[in-house]
Amino acid sequence: METQKTDRRVRYTKMVIKDSLVKFLREKPISKITVKEICEDADINRATFYAHYTDQYDLLQRIENEIIDDINLYLKDYDFKENNLADVEIIERILEYIAENAELFDLLLNLNGDIKFQREVINIIGQQHFLPIIGSNSMEKEDAEYLYHFLASGAVGVIQMWLKDGMKKSAREIAELILKTSINGRTSFI
Repeated sequence: METQKTDRRVRYTKMVIKDSLVKFLREKPISKITVKEICEDADINRATFYAHYTDQYDLLQRIENEIIDDINLYLKDYDFKENNLADVEIIERILEYIAENAELFDLLLNLNGDIKFQREVINIIGQQHFLPIIGSNSMEKEDAEYLYHFLASGAVGVIQMWLKDGMKKSAREIAELILKTSINGRTSFI
């Protein structure tokens, strides 16, 4: 029983710390956020913060890692080679996850976000989605990697714009746009 209370308190503490960081990320980059500010906003003392995190960068890294782990879970059992880019559902599911966490993704992928996080998202999209398809063609591996970086960066750019635009289009529409563009390029819209 005591363990459950402690676990609940720890989860609550981590949640308010995370919420405080997100609040400050709306206003300024991580380099301008202090542990003192986070603690004051979360109404905790610094010792409590340091019991869980080494600094504000560690906190941000853990939030990002949690998101990356969640995205990888969405993609884990999906065989992109078998579906040959025709199945839009997995991209739609990822976009739905992004929509559920829109504020956080908007912060991490846009203005005050971490470029390492953006690269990690590009790598996940590219390696698990574009590279197997491109690599199965007669294209050399090096050329395929250039192409997947191009396509994955474009997909992240579309997601950034979708978030900035208030997600007016559905996750399905954006997923179809990303896939249609990656399959056919510009010619699919003419």
